[in-house]
Amino acid sequence: MTLEDLGYRNDLEKYRKEQHLDSFGIGRIIKQHKDRYSVKTISGELDCELIGNLRFTLESETELPAVGDWVSISEYDTSKGLIHAVLPRFSILERKAVGKKGQSQIIATNIDVGLIIQSINRDFSVNRLERYITICNTAKIEPVIVLSKIDLLEEQDLEKLLIRVKERIKNVVVYAISNLNKAGIDGVKSILKKGKTYCLLGSSGVGKSTLINVLAGEHIMNTGEISEAIDRGKHVTTHRELIVFEDGILIDNPGMREIGITESRDGIEMTFDEISALSKTCKYKDCKHISEYGCAVLIALENDDLSLETYENYLKMEKERMHFESSSLQRKKKGKDLGKLIKNMKKNHNKY
Repeated sequence: MTLEDLGYRNDLEKYRKEQHLDSFGIGRIIKQHKDRYSVKTISGELDCELIGNLRFTLESETELPAVGDWVSISEYDTSKGLIHAVLPRFSILERKAVGKKGQSQIIATNIDVGLIIQSINRDFSVNRLERYITICNTAKIEPVIVLSKIDLLEEQDLEKLLIRVKERIKNVVVYAISNLNKAGIDGVKSILKKGKTYCLLGSSGVGKSTLINVLAGEHIMNTGEISEAIDRGKHVTTHRELIVFEDGILIDNPGMREIGITESRDGIEMTFDEISALSKTCKYKDCKHISEYGCAVLIALENDDLSLETYENYLKMEKERMHFESSSLQRKKKGKDLGKLIKNMKKNHNKY
């Protein structure tokens, strides 16, 4: 195995040399366990932790190492090591942190393609697909939709569902697959390239871990049994994990119930490009597309040139984005105010 097989890039090597980090070893984080990290190198795996100086100089949790990160390391045992630096990320896939206002949570880093897995049974939702596409667009990674469990549908019903998806989502490749009878799997395999990283995204029980096993051609990930009552698998993935195999690099994720929107103006504009194009001809530049006179979006809606479902999902996600940005600004201001207070207290203390 080479570093390139793990996804290493020339710009990372250039950065290592410029920052004088080339005296350290190099590896990629494949698992995270609280404060410890499994790091894969060309010679094996190391159980690593951060050096104290790095841990205490980080300004936020998002600067902590994440699955997919490249790190500079030193070994102090045959299976243990220390992380001295996190190399620059070329992409960061994140969502709003659950239960935390104005804070984001990193899903994974240094990803080339987001494989959005959604089963065609009871949990199917085009709105949710648009959410996943938005976080991919925000991270500037290519989204690909994979509709799983098509063996549960008759062919004509599957065709209707695909038409429904493609009417709403026009610029994203869609694959329809069955992990059970392997239908459509060759299509997904055709996009995999050695050294590229693909992050699997989706709710619990949609078949992400099973798909990894099918693509790898061997049992790598544990999978749950299918419940006949609800037509879905049990949630078995409890942590993120990066898997390297012959045809590429896959990152498995625990199922996500919430896909909260962060500071993703560009991502929303890319996902809802039809609305973005219409908004350029609105009467007012700051048009919110809700009740303004001369709004091109509302006119398109009235003329049935724009889907009502698309419009409503756009408004909901845009509202979330604005709320996140407002909460984020408030949190940052509180942080600055607290910093000033501590600085003044130290200054006054030194006077006496």
